[in-house]
Amino acid sequence: MSVRVNAESFEAEVLNSKLPVLADFYSDSCVPCKRLSPVLAEIEERYADSINIAKININFDAELAEKYEVQAAPTLIFFKGGQETERLIGAVKKSEITEIIEKLK
Repeated sequence: MSVRVNAESFEAEVLNSKLPVLADFYSDSCVPCKRLSPVLAEIEERYADSINIAKININFDAELAEKYEVQAAPTLIFFKGGQETERLIGAVKKSEITEIIEKLK
C-alpha cells in the first residue's frame, strides 16, 4: 500500500526501506498527477512484494522537493538502498515505470 511520506518519515520509509521505493512527488492540483494515480495503484498491486510506493505532496513538503531538485509534478524518483537510481518526470507511460521496477527487483 502506498504511504504518504513527509520530511519526518522520509528517511524511515524511503531511504531505509528494505525494498526499492518509487517516490511519487505530486501536487493535488496537478492534472497529470491525477491521471498517474490509478496507474500507480495498478503497479502497486502488481509489484506489492517488490517495491514500496511513497507519495510526497510537494505543496506540503517543499523542503523534500527542493532537496531532491523536483522541478515539476509529477516526478517519480526510484530509490534502492537509500540511493536515487532513476527518475521520470511528467506524464509517463506505465511501461516506462514497470521497466525500471523490473531492473530494480
